Amino acid sequence: MIPWEKIDTARIPGTEGELRLMRRGREFSIMLGTNELMNSRLSGSEAALATLAAKKIEKVAKPHFLIGGLGMGFTLRAALAVLGPEAQIMVAELVPAVVAWARGPMAEIFGDSLNDTRVSIQEVDVADVIERHPRTFDAILLDVDNGPEGLTRKANDGLYDVSGLKVAHTALRRGGVLAVWSSGPNAKFPKSLSRAGFAVNEIAVRATGRGRGVRHVIWIAVKE
Repeated sequence: MIPWEKIDTARIPGTEGELRLMRRGREFSIMLGTNELMNSRLSGSEAALATLAAKKIEKVAKPHFLIGGLGMGFTLRAALAVLGPEAQIMVAELVPAVVAWARGPMAEIFGDSLNDTRVSIQEVDVADVIERHPRTFDAILLDVDNGPEGLTRKANDGLYDVSGLKVAHTALRRGGVLAVWSSGPNAKFPKSLSRAGFAVNEIAVRATGRGRGVRHVIWIAVKE
């Protein structure tokens, strides 16, 4: 068995938490304490976040996507694969080191995705982007934490409460979609989405995308 090797660490802004980038052979893992936030072998549900959102707005000629959280780029690469040449994809990543890892030790995983002319990478809090851009996006994809029950940063809770969801509602164009990834179910969250003005559909997706692995949850919320 090849042992895990620590490649780098990065402090999460506004917290005492520290991310660790680990490597074992060609496999990568991003850890927070004892919790694995993502693994390069488990991309199915993060990719589904993009494909499900894109399906909802497939009639939009020039879709404008906002992805909250770069991570290992699973959602970004899936979005690039299904969106046409006129799409614009903004990725907001709070931790600058995650962007550096994408261009450095994990460059093979990311391929040419960061250099695609449709993509812009912003090293900012996605909440700030959402607040500054009313009626701008056709889709907002949130994968910035463990889901509505935050793990990495307490301030992320503001994205998922009713007030934060109403801000996201305002940032979307008519018929736009808010797609939210979670590591597991949350009975209260669909109610919060409804209160914020969304029509909600909850979908369980396997972590591997091949009918195996744990089930993650994606909420597809459409602005009515």
